[in-house]
Amino acid sequence: MIPYLQVEDLTKSFGDLVLFHQISFGIAQGQRIGLIAKNGSGKTTLLNILAGKEGYDEGKITYRRDLRVGYLEQSPQYPEELTVLEACFHHGNSTVDLIKEYEKCMETPGNPGLEDLLARMEHEKAWDYERRAKQILSQLKITNFDQYIKHLSGGQLKRVALANVLITEPDLLIMDEPTNHLDLDMTEWLEEYLSRGTLSLLMVTHDRYFLDRVCSEIIEIDNKQLYSYKGNYSYYLEKRQERIDATNAEIARANNLYRTELEWMRRMPQARGHKARYREEAFYELEKVAKQRMYDANVKLDVKASYIGSKIFEADHLYKSFGDLKILDDFSYIFARYEKMGIVGNNGTGKSTFIKILMGLEKPDSGTLDIGETVRFGYYSQDGLKFNEQMKVIDVITDIAEVIELGNGKRLTASQFLQHFLFTPETQHSYVYKLSGGERRRLFLCTILMKNPNFLVLDEPTNDLDIVTLQVLEEYLQNFKGCVIVVSHDRYFMDKVVDHLLVFKGQGDIRDFPGNYSDYREWKIAKAEHDKEEAKPKEEKTQRVRLNDKRKMTFKEKKEFEQLEKEIAELEAEKKAIEDALCSGTLSVDELTEKSKRLPQLEEELDEKSMRWLELSEIEG
Repeated sequence: MIPYLQVEDLTKSFGDLVLFHQISFGIAQGQRIGLIAKNGSGKTTLLNILAGKEGYDEGKITYRRDLRVGYLEQSPQYPEELTVLEACFHHGNSTVDLIKEYEKCMETPGNPGLEDLLARMEHEKAWDYERRAKQILSQLKITNFDQYIKHLSGGQLKRVALANVLITEPDLLIMDEPTNHLDLDMTEWLEEYLSRGTLSLLMVTHDRYFLDRVCSEIIEIDNKQLYSYKGNYSYYLEKRQERIDATNAEIARANNLYRTELEWMRRMPQARGHKARYREEAFYELEKVAKQRMYDANVKLDVKASYIGSKIFEADHLYKSFGDLKILDDFSYIFARYEKMGIVGNNGTGKSTFIKILMGLEKPDSGTLDIGETVRFGYYSQDGLKFNEQMKVIDVITDIAEVIELGNGKRLTASQFLQHFLFTPETQHSYVYKLSGGERRRLFLCTILMKNPNFLVLDEPTNDLDIVTLQVLEEYLQNFKGCVIVVSHDRYFMDKVVDHLLVFKGQGDIRDFPGNYSDYREWKIAKAEHDKEEAKPKEEKTQRVRLNDKRKMTFKEKKEFEQLEKEIAELEAEKKAIEDALCSGTLSVDELTEKSKRLPQLEEELDEKSMRWLELSEIEG
């Protein structure tokens, strides 16, 4: 493989805070590497250093000569007066600089250096730069090229920045949280685009499905050091746990030996004069190992939510529009106790507006929303980060509560609660203004959970949170004894947390789907194939069953629904039995043939009955 980038003994610090110390790694042609670290460990700083936007203390960075590098920043910025297309020519890259050089040459009498420029324009494919820009923007569902940047949403701006990077077809692409603010369709498009390309890639992302499907290697910054794993995210999880177990065992052994050696070191000073010098030096090395932080085992944070009654909220005939854009169209829904609902849909379909109506921050055009008296909301919003910058982290939390009740007489102090969400004692006594963007998000989350709500409403909670924090939050929500609504584009997070989905399809068309996001995606694919086979393009329109239609199942449909559940369970049991038998190695040739024939028949029956079960499940029982 051709080496593209080599990093040797890189060190970066801010004052007395060391982010990483003497880390080394390389990127070669065709490598796709994911970078993982806790918030505040220097992920974005490292990417900025590699992109030449930030300096470093020590070390060496070597790029291959003439390497084209594209960098997608986490929060891209453009002058507001630019149009979408102008923005694609704004950020300096080699092709844009070459086009400007060519235009200047053409304006200069005699056109000095024109031949060389024409050859370079041909080599860089600069002639069709604008065409490529429009093509990529269209694929990213941005078709109004004259729209001003100031009128774009966060998701649209991210897509313009993404187009900016992809147009140049770089050899090495560096990306900081590429899926932030992208809806699910765009995330899956980008996933496919990067997977089929031949470019090299280094990226930071919290989207674990994206990481798993795009990257084949993981590097991790942990405790100022860098660790490398030659595999995808699933492989990384397994090997990281092995490393943690080995490190904890080493620290435990060092602690045992340290106690013995410490006693030896404390003997009378006159005896120390005869001690072997090498043993003293070994003691200090041992002390460094023994005083390392042990990795915390998985401690379940089983918080007792405040009491919640049987009445949660009832939405009755809600309507909401902005001009011609319908958000809610005769929407009715009764939310159940302990329900965990996920909300998905493309940007602009009204997910956040629905949440704001629920929270009382936005009024519906008509209809009623009745919230139970015992409901205590905890609302995590994208624009809720408002802190006193001069406060210490621990004081932000203790101002809310000194302790949080776990039930059965157990409780956690504010400091212990912060530690569970990965704030070390040192960070807790640091000032808010020193926190990274991800650490601020994590602190905001802690301020909400510390209030001990019984109904959590989380609007894009995964943006800017690191993977380790997401794992802690997932575990918290799985054990949470209350209600949860999550709006998120993070498929992995949704699969872990929610029981069912509300799917916002646009113009007030909202469907209830009984399952997680992966179930929904599989069903969507199966349904698309089924519709294609049936060749009835108008079927979707005629078959629409809205939540608010309130059509009851007929007696016959109820009986069919119950019968289907039994039949599906029986078919699945038969399928498992056949699969186990086929793997047992004990069947005769005739039995093998018979069971092999039966298996595809079973699959077909299961698909047919499952599809019918889904259709009936959308009808109110």
